[in-house]
Amino acid sequence: MSQPSSSTVDAALNVNALRASCSTCSMHQLCLPMGLGENDMERLDQIIGRRRKVSRDEYLYRMGDPFVNLYAVRVGHFKTCQINAGGEQQITGFQMTGELLGMDAISTDLHHCDAIALEDSEVCEIPFPRLEELFSTMPTLLRHFHRMMSQEITREQSVMLLLGNMRAEQRFAAFLLNLASRYMARGYSSTNFQLRMSREDIGNYLGLTIESISRLLSKFKKEGLLKVSNREIELLAPAILKEMAAGNASCR
Repeated sequence: MSQPSSSTVDAALNVNALRASCSTCSMHQLCLPMGLGENDMERLDQIIGRRRKVSRDEYLYRMGDPFVNLYAVRVGHFKTCQINAGGEQQITGFQMTGELLGMDAISTDLHHCDAIALEDSEVCEIPFPRLEELFSTMPTLLRHFHRMMSQEITREQSVMLLLGNMRAEQRFAAFLLNLASRYMARGYSSTNFQLRMSREDIGNYLGLTIESISRLLSKFKKEGLLKVSNREIELLAPAILKEMAAGNASCR
């Protein structure tokens, strides 16, 4: 009997690794497998297409691409953007480990934004037609997917509130607190973290200039609200930042 080729062995090993990925992934309590039993976890593992590495500044998908997969961020950070009425790029969100990308395309089967890696990242590809098949027999999975969609809608509504009604310092304080809460949910520090996005990207997202972001960083630092070292941020007064984001306080 002929021996299997090395490529066949490697492929088999890769399949086995993928089948174990959800249960061993440190982010599975935030991602789709949340709340699933062992048997259901194995069924979900079997539909995961592959892990895909995405280099910094590389597109995961582009606006107008056909919808095939959802993508669970396993490692790294992404930004999503659209082209506004003036033909300029508008950042619509920042995504991190444990979050899903691609839900914008479910209704039309076309992606409505670009997804770009902010650093070297890795995603798990989840073929959506196969995921839909699981929904019919795994109500826990369907409920959690609906929760994730609801969270995405809530996040988009929060951005609209940021851009529509808040002063610049409110917007920036709310942005920092949002990042802090998301890092805390992932088991990281909620007061000491690195900004993976550039100041220009933050300004674009918040509807502010890069100069405004630099001024706000300096102002918050001077007022003792932050420590700043390049992209390293330490929140020194989260309670004051919360008051500021709510419009109940301001920098002196």
